[in-house]
Amino acid sequence: MTARIGSALLLVLLLGGWELYGRLSGIPSLVVPLPSAVLQTLWDGLATGFLLPHIAMTSAEMTLGLAIGCAVGFLAGVLLAEVEGLRRLLYPYIIASQVVPKLALGPLFIVWFGFGMTSTVVITALICFFPLLENTITGLGQVDPNKRELFRMLRATRLQTLLRLKIPAGLPVILAGVRVSVVLALVGAVVGEFIGGRTGLGASIIAAQGMMDSTLMFALFIVITALGMAFYQAAAAIERWLLRRHWTN
Repeated sequence: MTARIGSALLLVLLLGGWELYGRLSGIPSLVVPLPSAVLQTLWDGLATGFLLPHIAMTSAEMTLGLAIGCAVGFLAGVLLAEVEGLRRLLYPYIIASQVVPKLALGPLFIVWFGFGMTSTVVITALICFFPLLENTITGLGQVDPNKRELFRMLRATRLQTLLRLKIPAGLPVILAGVRVSVVLALVGAVVGEFIGGRTGLGASIIAAQGMMDSTLMFALFIVITALGMAFYQAAAAIERWLLRRHWTN
């Protein structure tokens, strides 16, 4: 509780210093807008409903991309962890696909999927895919050798060993990958909207840039930060619930 109060006081001091410096220095709002002006723009955007469709679109793209990327990443991670030969065959190509910046692939996605939601969801899913893949492979490999030997002595099938030993043992690592993917999902959604979005927070930033409206851009940054924090805290809460349930069973 004390740390939270201290963090809140630090934020108030930073905003107060920013406001005071802006008013005394006379720096143009185009360069650095005043916090009071940013908050007023944010309030007006929420009160009038201007920001709500953009928040809803970015949230939907983020959720869909996260769900698809995590599902494919988890299943691919399980498959590559269980089949050593397949991992050796495919892993170099997976790495190669990840080192290419998704921003560079954006124009191709627009050609393939068009402008709008689909291309943004694809970019988001690709960004979320690798953390789950990597953490799943790592998590499934962190099994106590004694427990593995016990399952062998009990003549457990490969599927039983996977479901009852490997996945439960690797659950903390796998869920950590989900948290990383949540953060990257918002990055993917916003970047996707930069490239080909018509609606969304990323598209709104591009529109505000075109109008040279720095105050609106800062307000949108606040919305993006709040949205990311909300999704991250939700993922962390689900993780705590799953782990608590796992350890009590």
